[in-house]
Amino acid sequence: MTDKIDKYSAGTSPAPTGDRPEPIRAIPVRHYGRWVAGVAVILLVVLLGRAFSQGNVRWATVPDKLFDSAVLSGLGNTVLISVAAMALGLALGVLFAVMRLSGNPVTSSVAWLYIWIFRGTPVYVQLLIWFNLALIFPVFDIGFYKDEMTDVMTPFLAALLGLGLNEGAYMAEIVRAGIQSVDEGQTEASQALGMSQAKTMRRVVLPQSMRVIIPPTGNEFINMLKTSSLVVAVQYPDLLRAAQDIASTSFAVMEMLFVASIWYLILTSVFSVGQFYLERHYSRGSSRSLPLTPWQKITANLSLLSDRKAVAK
Repeated sequence: MTDKIDKYSAGTSPAPTGDRPEPIRAIPVRHYGRWVAGVAVILLVVLLGRAFSQGNVRWATVPDKLFDSAVLSGLGNTVLISVAAMALGLALGVLFAVMRLSGNPVTSSVAWLYIWIFRGTPVYVQLLIWFNLALIFPVFDIGFYKDEMTDVMTPFLAALLGLGLNEGAYMAEIVRAGIQSVDEGQTEASQALGMSQAKTMRRVVLPQSMRVIIPPTGNEFINMLKTSSLVVAVQYPDLLRAAQDIASTSFAVMEMLFVASIWYLILTSVFSVGQFYLERHYSRGSSRSLPLTPWQKITANLSLLSDRKAVAK
């Protein structure tokens, strides 16, 4: 009994054998449902492609008109009105968000009324109202400037006001949510240091709220690119208007709609990449690791695939 106790209390370990343990061979779980779903999706895409290929579509017209001068001019006007309307909406959004959060009941009520009206009516109706404003105000008169309303309310101005004022109502709620996401202690600390309310909002609150404001703002701008097609109602020469004008003379209606759709897809894809890097920039400091870039995701997936092949062997 004593020998056994001494043997186990000595703290000795068995001598190493000199052989390394075999690596664990991880066998991946087979997900047969994924294969079935993938095959079903591929089959559906093939059937859709086959249906369009058999349709009465002159596919040669699509690449031929893709870089038409009128189409490229309309494309530039679409980007111009989208950027201008988004800038106006963002400026109005910041202004009315601050007014909405103000302790002054007059300014907060005016901000609430603006958001309620422009967010509660369709943007198409708002465009038509601005375009037909000369029916109720034939003359534009503000004292120091007087002119015919038809000369003042150009298609560009009608499109800018219709899209920008509508977007401002949505941006006001987005900015308000971003401002409220900042801890109140930041404001109290700034005021304790002697900073004014305006300076606190500009230098402390708004920079910290950007990581909350940027993602929905990027989505709103991408949505603005597509919503800008409604300006055809006010005769603004955008991308869709150029496509329709060409279709009316060439009788290639569906083909020109495909051309417009391709350019809208290109625009939204390019700005989506810009949105990703902008969000990635403002997420610094709020998360321990930044999200992977598209190229980093590709290299990570390739390395993971190579590791799985090595394990399978």
